[in-house]
Amino acid sequence: MPCLNEAETVETCVRAALLSLDRLGVVGEVIVADNGSIDGSRELAARAGATIVSVGEKGYGAALRGGSEAARGKDVIMGDADDSYDFSHLDPFLERLRDGYDLVMGDRFSGGVDPGAMSFLHKYVGNPVLSGIGRLFFSTQVHDFHCGLRGFRRDAAMELDLKTPGMEFASELVVKASLKDMRITEVPTTLRVAGRTRPPHLRSFTDGWRHLRFLLLHSPRWLFFIPGVVLMALGLIGSVILMTGPKHIGAATFDTQVLLYAAGAIIIGYQAVLFALFAKVLAVREGWMPMTPRMRRAFRFARLRTGMLIGASLFVAGAGGSIYALARWSVHSFGVLDLHHSLRIVEPSLTAMILGSETMVGSLFLSVLRLNL
Repeated sequence: MPCLNEAETVETCVRAALLSLDRLGVVGEVIVADNGSIDGSRELAARAGATIVSVGEKGYGAALRGGSEAARGKDVIMGDADDSYDFSHLDPFLERLRDGYDLVMGDRFSGGVDPGAMSFLHKYVGNPVLSGIGRLFFSTQVHDFHCGLRGFRRDAAMELDLKTPGMEFASELVVKASLKDMRITEVPTTLRVAGRTRPPHLRSFTDGWRHLRFLLLHSPRWLFFIPGVVLMALGLIGSVILMTGPKHIGAATFDTQVLLYAAGAIIIGYQAVLFALFAKVLAVREGWMPMTPRMRRAFRFARLRTGMLIGASLFVAGAGGSIYALARWSVHSFGVLDLHHSLRIVEPSLTAMILGSETMVGSLFLSVLRLNL
């Protein structure tokens, strides 16, 4: 139980958890990971029978990491010390853990949320949206990413190398377990009104942003790759349409000025796709994500010589177009040209040269990232 000034409720939570363990015939302990309480929470928890672990690093995630590292049991169940969860009913979590699951999530939306236990914004916007994004990004079936009551195998959690100190720890545990293809399940859990009178530690918008940022940073596909591909596609479509001449829609005329922006979209999109590749390789190298069979197949193709050959071909093609444009200019004694016509040669040529250069430099950087992989 992470604890920061929970004197009103921590004793009740500890006693309920100990009674549950006794009823289930489980040999276990209740650890209160104290994060700097000054209201007597430590003493009250110890009097109720808890083991107190002091965690100096501030934050919800830091407290949970410290408590998990100090735990001596094979399985760990974590839950808030504000009496919003029913610690007397831990049976479903233990049953699923004994069935071989690595992570057992509580699901408050299927178990029930008491009136007033969760704000309208959290219940109908924050939790559903962030959990939905998490399911989309990481192909998991967890419906309540932020439930504070969950169980996990301690050795499995240690493998995940959890890092975040704040509230985003709730997302980190689910995301990394999903990326490692661990066995995850859910059990219905009720959420009741917290027993404390002080304001909650949770800051809706700040902590919501931290969760969203974590989800994005751990999904290069959605942060870089998909936006990059969309930009490239729009740029290519616009370039192909406008290469044959200006197009008119009503009173509006789309010509070379739009063609330049289409070229910019292709270049920016391509850079985003390269960033997605770099981020994915770095994540695998650092152990944040597993090496998948699809990535192994891609690595067999994406070698340094392949990237250099493709990049050089694009650069040469662009240089050839530039030389052709220069030759046409020389015919006019390097005087004034029809920009609407000449830009239709210069724009794709310059775009190809930039993409070729980025491909060659990107291939060199990728080969550095892939060292020892």
